[in-house]
Amino acid sequence: MIATNSYAAQSTTSPLTPFNFERRDVGAHDVQIEILYCGVCHSDIHQVRDEWGGSIYPMVPGHEIVGRIVKVGDHVKKFKVGDLAGIGCFVDSCRECVNCKDGLEQYCTEGMTGTYNSRERLTGAPTYGGYSTQIVVDENYTLKVSDKLDLAGVAPLLCAGITTYSPLRFAGVKKGHKVAVLGLGGLGHMAVKFAAAFGAEVTMLSGSPSKEADAKKLGAHHFALTSDEATMKSLVGQFDFILNTVSAQHSYSTYLNLLKTNGSMIIVGIPSKPAEIPAFDLVGGRKSILGSMIGGIAETQEMLDFCAEHNIVSDVEVIDINYINEAYERVLKSDVKYRFVIDINSLKK
Repeated sequence: MIATNSYAAQSTTSPLTPFNFERRDVGAHDVQIEILYCGVCHSDIHQVRDEWGGSIYPMVPGHEIVGRIVKVGDHVKKFKVGDLAGIGCFVDSCRECVNCKDGLEQYCTEGMTGTYNSRERLTGAPTYGGYSTQIVVDENYTLKVSDKLDLAGVAPLLCAGITTYSPLRFAGVKKGHKVAVLGLGGLGHMAVKFAAAFGAEVTMLSGSPSKEADAKKLGAHHFALTSDEATMKSLVGQFDFILNTVSAQHSYSTYLNLLKTNGSMIIVGIPSKPAEIPAFDLVGGRKSILGSMIGGIAETQEMLDFCAEHNIVSDVEVIDINYINEAYERVLKSDVKYRFVIDINSLKK
């Protein structure tokens, strides 16, 4: 067993504090990764506070992991000691269902094994995430990371990046399309970067006028204030796609009206309560709503390679691990541009 230092939540109400545990030994097909950086995702907070139900404690969050391989199993073929590697939102799946065989492990019909707050398929032991010094993962659920990019900025690509890349690719976004991104946060800022890189004409939809400069710096061609009635009226029927990253309660109908005939609104933000969608908002223009959740291993690797080729990383604020509880409070206030990333070296001191 491998002694590991981490920060963990012991209950729904406790702050994250130091926690020591043991990782499994490296198996024949495993790699052991010394973690260098781990992003802080809003879903970490949801799960630490059991807002989605079924949380397992103690919980070591973190599924935006970048590190260096320090040991490989006897049968490992894809990696060697010294390679940079990444781990995203899941570390295993059934491998046999139609989705797994199609490279859609995130939609495994038996349920993917989460990087944390889940249970290992063979042992039933809880999985512990990236707010820790190291992790052991099967090579087939491990990703190659380029040394061309800032590693702290790469970490959020493993969740915020693939969450926005995957649906834009699935929808076929390309040059000539008009794409609106609703909400400028951890997801929204990546959506702007990707949509612009794919050649689309990008409009940021936001309720905060102060975000206009940032949106255009990130690659948006236009900015529209959603609280401005005249502006919203002028945008009716203008967009091929809207990527909706907002997790707060809001009216889907307002934004469906901005779609062209045959347009689609892609949902990646998850409000806590079900949304009401009048049927006429869809049938009136043959519009659709598309949901999407991260990506499979192959597509995530494609995304990382695309980012290396186009010099795309997340905009981050790097923190020490002992700042994590304050960081959570700031995330809840949307007070970060645009993703916190933990320097895991601070956990080794």
